[in-house]
Amino acid sequence: MALRDDFKEQLKLSMKAGDAPRTSTLRMILAKLKDVDIAARPKEAVADEDILGMLRGMVKSRRESVELYQRGNRPELAAKEEAEIAVIESFLPQQMDDAALAAAVAAAVTETGASAMKDMGKVMAALKGKYAASLDMSRAGPLVRRALGA
Repeated sequence: MALRDDFKEQLKLSMKAGDAPRTSTLRMILAKLKDVDIAARPKEAVADEDILGMLRGMVKSRRESVELYQRGNRPELAAKEEAEIAVIESFLPQQMDDAALAAAVAAAVTETGASAMKDMGKVMAALKGKYAASLDMSRAGPLVRRALGA
């Protein structure tokens, strides 16, 4: 529940500071979290890992929107989405840099004994199991394919 409490505390602070864009984004996060809670009702509470997944999904959809706004020549809307991404990412764990990601992929390939594309699922599962919080799987996929010779 640490993330949930952090959202509420940050919302209070942004409201006191009069930071309307941050307040709006935090309210969106809390609304989305409420939707996730409702969808998971039979369970007790949504785990922090699930909340992180929710946040990653929010970032992904906003990145897609930024791309569309840029193509549509709407820089003001793209800037708004990028500001929301910055607020959401402040709650996510620090992502691996390119060198660490390449090293993690190489280690996972060696660890699983993967040698061909048919082993990609094993490598991706090993990466997700070990580095789920700090690894962007969409960045890892192409590296795994390259490591397996595809």
